[in-house]
Amino acid sequence: MLSRQNNIRGFTLIEIMVVIVILALLAALVAPKIIGRSDDAKLADAKIQIRNLETALKLYKLDNGIYPSTEQGLDALLTKPAIGQIPRNYRQGGYLEGSRLPKDPWGTEFIYLSPGEHGDYDICSFGSDALKGGNEKAADICNWNMQ
Repeated sequence: MLSRQNNIRGFTLIEIMVVIVILALLAALVAPKIIGRSDDAKLADAKIQIRNLETALKLYKLDNGIYPSTEQGLDALLTKPAIGQIPRNYRQGGYLEGSRLPKDPWGTEFIYLSPGEHGDYDICSFGSDALKGGNEKAADICNWNMQ
């Protein structure tokens, strides 16, 4: 009888270490690009939400001839205001879908002023730091300064 040798070969420690180094290099190159893109996505989402609120406000004005006051706030897009100038032709079901106002991508409420400092109304998100002002990724996103 011939003896059979098992040619079972595993990976050497050196081969495993080379693969780990290659994976670490790839992660070091790709991770910063992915992380930076999440900030860009949040900025884009905030702009989209502001545009959606603007559309709802314009529908509100078409029906009622006025924008909700600062005192009534964006809540007037969900439920008929009971304070200030009461709208006469308020749309049943409100002007936004859902039962809650959307928050900005960082989890804070949008700021609403009417009349605004830059037009009939101002809608702002104070960005990632939730404070007025800021630069770059912490900059305010407002309806009058969006591109």
